[in-house]
Amino acid sequence: MADSLMQGFPAAPENQVSLANWRNAPWSEWAFHHVREIVPSADIRNDPDNRWQLDEALVNLGGVNIDLDASGVMSIAGFMHDMHIDGLLVLHRDKIVFEEYRNGMGQHDQHILFSVSKSILGMVCGVLAHQGSLDTEKPAAHYIPELKTTAYKNTTVQQLLDMRAAVLFEEDYLATEGPIIEYRKATGWNPLPEGEQPGDLRSFYQSLTEVSGTDGGDFAYASPNTDLLAWVIERACNEPYAKVVSDTLWTPLGADASAYITVDRLGAPRAAGGMCTTLRDLARVGRLLAHEGCRGAQQILPPGWTQALVSDGDKSAWNNGNFADRFQGIPFSYRYKWYVAHPHPADESQWYLALGIHGQNIYVDAKNEFVMVKFSSSPQPLSDTGPMHSFLAARAIRDYLVNHF
Repeated sequence: MADSLMQGFPAAPENQVSLANWRNAPWSEWAFHHVREIVPSADIRNDPDNRWQLDEALVNLGGVNIDLDASGVMSIAGFMHDMHIDGLLVLHRDKIVFEEYRNGMGQHDQHILFSVSKSILGMVCGVLAHQGSLDTEKPAAHYIPELKTTAYKNTTVQQLLDMRAAVLFEEDYLATEGPIIEYRKATGWNPLPEGEQPGDLRSFYQSLTEVSGTDGGDFAYASPNTDLLAWVIERACNEPYAKVVSDTLWTPLGADASAYITVDRLGAPRAAGGMCTTLRDLARVGRLLAHEGCRGAQQILPPGWTQALVSDGDKSAWNNGNFADRFQGIPFSYRYKWYVAHPHPADESQWYLALGIHGQNIYVDAKNEFVMVKFSSSPQPLSDTGPMHSFLAARAIRDYLVNHF
């Protein structure tokens, strides 16, 4: 159906994508790479004269068999079909070995990252902390005094980064009422009911007053934590979040194109899920991790930052948290908005993962110089098998490349 969506002047009513349906299938097949036509946005500028070159050495991955455990074995073509993939790119030894687009998307189109946006923010915070512009051990309320009447009154910046804030917030993507709906309306992602006055993201935090547990406790995933960090960054740097991302990461990284991020009616960025990039630029983000934060001789992320993701993540907090069942049997931790899969008998490599709903992913195995990034428009925000199957696909492709090239 992607071919017929938004075709015509105007498109037929059943093919029109709007704020009311853009995150639902089948309209999402068009919307996820046309987000700025639906939601207001701000540019994250690149430097056209400072691009990080990506060379190509394409290979045929037709021989890859993805063992999905109890779900059987799948080919790359089957994986792309079943996962509703809009774009898939693989780097091996710094070269593009596979790149394919579907659902009307192309190499130069920008696709929404959803929660992979959080991992971008984690990198930015790492740079700012190293520069001395941001103190991650201070309470967020040090930068935003307005938080002193909310559940975040004592939460530190680092606890927000590690999803260990005590705020009570249910991350239920299928909810039809409650705080998550008010949150989406505040960010400009949901239409307002007739007669309702518009809110905004920063004011929304005044409604989050209840806590569950204690700050610094178990992993508790809550997207507002990340949007709050963007506000902290803006206060700490006295600049819009989009400009800070451009200056600290997107320009030094050598992005091929500008990115953009959705904003609310007052310009507050949706840092938890609204960033949109090309697939190749997302691969550059993974490549940066694979090189321990370096672009050639230029150190972009702080020295030792990638290893700190491994050493400073709390496995116990993860095991007792609300995501532990997604990768059963694999030791995980979470630090600076990145998931870390620690070595185990089935895979001796260290993996860095960034995960977003509807199938957005970065997978990095630095030891084997492997990066896989993908964009998808999966109908469901989350599935019981999707995260694990995508990780198994990354491992199978990595193994095939290591063994044959």
